[in-house]
Amino acid sequence: MAAKTEWITVVNAEQTFPAYLALPAGPAKGGVVVIQEIFGVNSHIRSVTERTAELGYVALAPDLFWRVKPHIELGYTPEGIEQGRGYRGKLKEDETVQDVGATAKALAARTEMKGKKWGIMGFCWGGLVTYLGAARLKPAAAVAYYGGGIANYLGEAGNISCPVLFHFGEQDKSIPMDQVDKIKETFKSRRDVTVHVYPGAEHGFNCDQRGSYHAASAKQAWGRTVEFLGKQLA
Repeated sequence: MAAKTEWITVVNAEQTFPAYLALPAGPAKGGVVVIQEIFGVNSHIRSVTERTAELGYVALAPDLFWRVKPHIELGYTPEGIEQGRGYRGKLKEDETVQDVGATAKALAARTEMKGKKWGIMGFCWGGLVTYLGAARLKPAAAVAYYGGGIANYLGEAGNISCPVLFHFGEQDKSIPMDQVDKIKETFKSRRDVTVHVYPGAEHGFNCDQRGSYHAASAKQAWGRTVEFLGKQLA
């Protein structure tokens, strides 16, 4: 059954920003904060948020570009990539993670949640933000899809206490395999952290609006994500 959706307002200190909410048709199993790519909370991220709600979770995707301009939506074109990188460059990682924390607080406070667990799932830039959120916000679970730059923050790995699922494309030119290897090495003693690498998949392989969409890898990664969330947010 289709999820019920709406834009809501999240409060962070004395400021507010929009977030896209998708509610499950039945009782919620838990909650998931869905973190955007550098393209904003566009149609793809909204569809992921809705798919997450259809699994039975309260899903909330914060508009993390609001500090530049709210409701920015970009396409997967060279121009969109350039604009998205520019918007991201105007943001501070610490403030972005704070916004995710405010979103998680708003999610946890919803009546549908009733004290249930919440997790984070992000894509591209959102994969990095998910990793940082796992280290700083204490979610019950985290799923990071092709998060660029995670290797630069491995000093925070010791702060992560929740299970984590990483997805990377073997052919991702923006995230070389030596960086993925560093992540594997950092978490090698953690049985609750799994790093999956998908042969033949490039950056953005989960997004069916991108030329790099890799259907087989997207299906396998989503299946693993569904199983992971089902276990960790139960």
